Amino acid sequence: MSSAQPTIFVVDDDASVLRGLARLIRSAGYAVETFDSAAQFLLCGTGDVPGCVLIDLRMPGMSGLELQERVRTSGCPLPIIFISGETDVSATVQAMKAGALDFLMKPFDEQQLLQAIEAALDRDSVWRAERTARQCACTRFASLTPREQEVCLLVTRGLLNKQIAYQLGNTEKTVKVHRARVMEKMGVTSVAELVRLVDRASVTER
Repeated sequence: MSSAQPTIFVVDDDASVLRGLARLIRSAGYAVETFDSAAQFLLCGTGDVPGCVLIDLRMPGMSGLELQERVRTSGCPLPIIFISGETDVSATVQAMKAGALDFLMKPFDEQQLLQAIEAALDRDSVWRAERTARQCACTRFASLTPREQEVCLLVTRGLLNKQIAYQLGNTEKTVKVHRARVMEKMGVTSVAELVRLVDRASVTER
């Protein structure tokens, strides 16, 4: 998981709104970057910095909803919070269905915004922790030899050593050796832990 300070990215075509939001967000102890258009935000990018994105719904050129779609298809995982100066039920529904975390109406309460940001950062943190765990599981599985991988997958199916030996054409003693190496390399002490790790790595039997 990244140790970088969370950054709040704010995209709004109103300069006064950008200044006000930047001042509020900094006062809450967060780093903030502001953009006056969707195009500027896409041009600068976010890298792999933890945080979230505040997007104005109505902007000249690319709208907030269009930006949300671009962010989503680019693979950027940052949670999105919409802000808008007008009520648009259809747009709100569309934004939430597309994965937006919250939708705030201007002028919004400062505490309400900070709570929404806190929730977004919590979600981002959970996602990053899950990604790290998944990458770790994949790395551990990849460290196994092809035969150890076969044994690993058969163990997670609940097969006994003698059943695995029969299926692979090995002796039970050889399977026991492979199984011990699998448990050691995967860093687990029980079959239940092994099943969870293999599942996290999204490994399927070949």
